[in-house]
Amino acid sequence: MLHHGIDLHKHSVVIGTVDDSGKLIASKRLRTRRADIVRYLNSADGPHSAVVETTTGWYWLADLFHQHDIDLKLAHAFRVKAISAAKVKTDAVDAGTLAQLLWAGLIPEAHMLDPELRPYRDLLRLRQRIVNRRSGEMCAIGSILEKYNQPSVDRLPPLPAVEASLHTEQIELLASQIKEIEKSLNEVMLPRTPVQRLLYIPGFGTTVSFTVFLETGTASRFASDRNYTSYARLVPGAKNSGGKTRHRPSKQGNRYLKNAFLNAAVRAIQYEPVVKAWYNKKLRKKPKAVAQILVAKELARIAFRILVDDVDYNGTFKGVPIENPKSPRWPRRASPFA
Repeated sequence: MLHHGIDLHKHSVVIGTVDDSGKLIASKRLRTRRADIVRYLNSADGPHSAVVETTTGWYWLADLFHQHDIDLKLAHAFRVKAISAAKVKTDAVDAGTLAQLLWAGLIPEAHMLDPELRPYRDLLRLRQRIVNRRSGEMCAIGSILEKYNQPSVDRLPPLPAVEASLHTEQIELLASQIKEIEKSLNEVMLPRTPVQRLLYIPGFGTTVSFTVFLETGTASRFASDRNYTSYARLVPGAKNSGGKTRHRPSKQGNRYLKNAFLNAAVRAIQYEPVVKAWYNKKLRKKPKAVAQILVAKELARIAFRILVDDVDYNGTFKGVPIENPKSPRWPRRASPFA
């Protein structure tokens, strides 16, 4: 068995290869061309395994290796750094280190999403970025109105009015792009059974349900709901030293899941009395932001159980039946007759 560590860049790729004894036997820099990589792999006999870090361009490499029946692992870049910190860092050293970690069975693996779902996840992430841009344009208009102490755009002086109109055009364009993305996603994602089940959780709409389904991937990869809520950034980090414990927000995990569950929590508190009562109970002892995260954490646990157990939502929150369950006729599945 030959073990290949791949240091991938935009225009080049460095492949380090170790044999069954863990000895580095080859290291080569190639252009990022499929034919060159296949030629390198075919130059050595025997079965192959490979690993690449979670860089931006790993999609095409994973598809290439899959076509040639070569097992490719996706290494968690942050954890690899913790394992293999080195004084000398070059592309060849990185590739060789990855290969040796693969040979030793020490690769901290990252989740590799089903190739069929990758484009939909990327499109959904694009929607989030566009929403953020639209919010920025709205804030820009508000800033202009504040500068001139005016209640509306039509009360502004001529040149600031032109500036505000340009921001308004951007808002309209971004809004149309958001609708186009939502239409493309609804046609494919809405009929899926896991999405239909998620939609009945309090506070969950189509965008939140799509995000939870696509960003979670294979739910069974999480050992428990505690692991899942930690991955969703709903569990604070901790620094214990000298008998003291300090909690702080964690930046490790999936920020898209955190945003989705927090948005769902706000809506659930607003529209579901059972959730609101539980939130108010926590609010007596916790700050508002912490109480919202606790609600988001409970919603994440519900979503996790639905996905991992492949079951319908049981209509409860913390064991109490919800008062405003969604109608069985909503949401309607995407179909030509809907």
